[in-house]
Amino acid sequence: MQNDTIRIVLTKGRLEKKAAELFGQIGWDMKPLVERGRQLIACIPDGNAEIVIAKPPDVLTYVGHGVCDAGIVGKDTIMEYGGRYFEVLDLGFGKCRFGLAVKKGVDFYSGYGLKTVATKYPNITRDFFQGKGMDVEIVKIEGSVELAPLLGLADGIVDLIETGSTLRENGLEEIEQIADISARLIINTVSMKLKKREIDEMIQKIEGNL
Repeated sequence: MQNDTIRIVLTKGRLEKKAAELFGQIGWDMKPLVERGRQLIACIPDGNAEIVIAKPPDVLTYVGHGVCDAGIVGKDTIMEYGGRYFEVLDLGFGKCRFGLAVKKGVDFYSGYGLKTVATKYPNITRDFFQGKGMDVEIVKIEGSVELAPLLGLADGIVDLIETGSTLRENGLEEIEQIADISARLIINTVSMKLKKREIDEMIQKIEGNL
């Protein structure tokens, strides 16, 4: 990689496609990314960029450690894992929200017993309930979180909600919104200085197309 090449890491899937559209709008030929097959790195010559594909938490790791200059990742991942980088732009796509959901008709906040909450995001869940002055037992779930209250494992769930249709189809309802989520552009702190001209130019072009 040349010294002035910007290395950008994206998360695979919907955010990757939306990011490719965005870079296309600022004049980059994104064919190498779109047609990459199973390759995990794509060179974008007219953008003087390299695109890397990684899982969401790894985006933060690669940018934080400086092996990638920039990354595009959901705010949910940023909130859950933290890290050292600059969060510079809300890109406006990948919109959803964090919500607290329970079985329909259940009063989650009634009674004095310890509540159990299932989630893929234990840190966000802990922070949310600590902000309310509540102690809860958090159960980490990797798959469909909606199952937990249906099986009696949890009193409620904290999860990403887009339309709420999955909740409704499983007899659950959102009772409280926690945070709005969308894709964010993050920049490595050292790259922001060493590649200031290239990164500033990219940010300005992206801002002009949001």
